[in-house]
Amino acid sequence: MIQRAARRHSWSGPDRERGSVTLELAILAPALLLLLGLVVLAGRVQVAAGAVEHASTIAAREASLARTAVAAQSTAAAAASRELHGRDIRCVTSSVTVDTSGFAVALGQPATVSASVTCTVSFADLALPGLPGSRTLTSTATSPLDQFRAR
Repeated sequence: MIQRAARRHSWSGPDRERGSVTLELAILAPALLLLLGLVVLAGRVQVAAGAVEHASTIAAREASLARTAVAAQSTAAAAASRELHGRDIRCVTSSVTVDTSGFAVALGQPATVSASVTCTVSFADLALPGLPGSRTLTSTATSPLDQFRAR
């Protein structure tokens, strides 16, 4: 009889498992939420990087169609801004730099125009602990100028 009483109050058996699911959930839930937040962050960075790369390609193409270096600068900046805005990328700061040195090359010679787009994307709305506030993404694209068109 003494053995039965000791077994009933022992720390082994089905009573020991009581509440363990709640404890496991309380421990794992923050880790799973953090993992989900990191997946959202990675997705946001990839989407923004793709948009910046596409914007630089569009800006270089628009600059190559311009007749003058000044027009190339303004059309490239407008095209990049329009492209980023159209893809709903909210840049904290952005800049477009166009290398128009190809406009100085003599007719009949191959020349190019390059556009570099820089965008700083904010992560403040994700509210993940230890997360950096923003990330700066840069992309450069080059487009050829028509060799036989007056510049």
